[in-house]
Amino acid sequence: MMDRQTHAVKDMAALADWRRRVSETYAGIRAVPNHGAQAWTGWRAVRDDLFKSHAASPLSSDQQATLKELAYFDYDPAFRFLVGISDAVDFTPQTIALMDDGPLTLTPAFETIGLAEKLGRELTVHWIDGYGGGLFLAFTDATNGSETYGEGRYLLDGIKGADLGQIEDGRLVLDFNFAYNPCCAYAPRWSCPLPLEVNRLSSKILAGEKVVQKTA
Repeated sequence: MMDRQTHAVKDMAALADWRRRVSETYAGIRAVPNHGAQAWTGWRAVRDDLFKSHAASPLSSDQQATLKELAYFDYDPAFRFLVGISDAVDFTPQTIALMDDGPLTLTPAFETIGLAEKLGRELTVHWIDGYGGGLFLAFTDATNGSETYGEGRYLLDGIKGADLGQIEDGRLVLDFNFAYNPCCAYAPRWSCPLPLEVNRLSSKILAGEKVVQKTA
């Protein structure tokens, strides 16, 4: 029993440190005006280091030992948007079952203004009612299953501090170059909320993390 308890404590401490490092990384990015390719390069470096060496990495020890870097599209400023926000059309919450974590409720918080003419539709940002709450935006696009993870990618996850913020006039920064795979893309033991129907894009988002890992 003691060994299991000790293991659980180490796992929780490692997860807390992972979230802390992610949050600190995004806070550093938000502190830089007009953050772009340089900030993205630093974000990639932190994410690669976490996956390669951190105790809470979703990769196995063998995968960590052979990982050179995660795979990404080249930075493209055309996929960085400053969008307005408006009330969601439908505030109906949706509850998702997450294996051992139990149910997680996503409530529409607001919708974007300005993406439809560029990406084909507006996106809905949700509020996660579990884990203390936070903004959440996961999406799918036409690259899923080929160039990117088949179940979609994350852009905002306020629980981990993964949020590029807002500018002074209130517009939201959505930079798809920072789109990343959820941990369940790498290990079946992880259970992740996946994109809802309202955030399924028919266009290709050739930015952010790819599905293929580069190994040494």
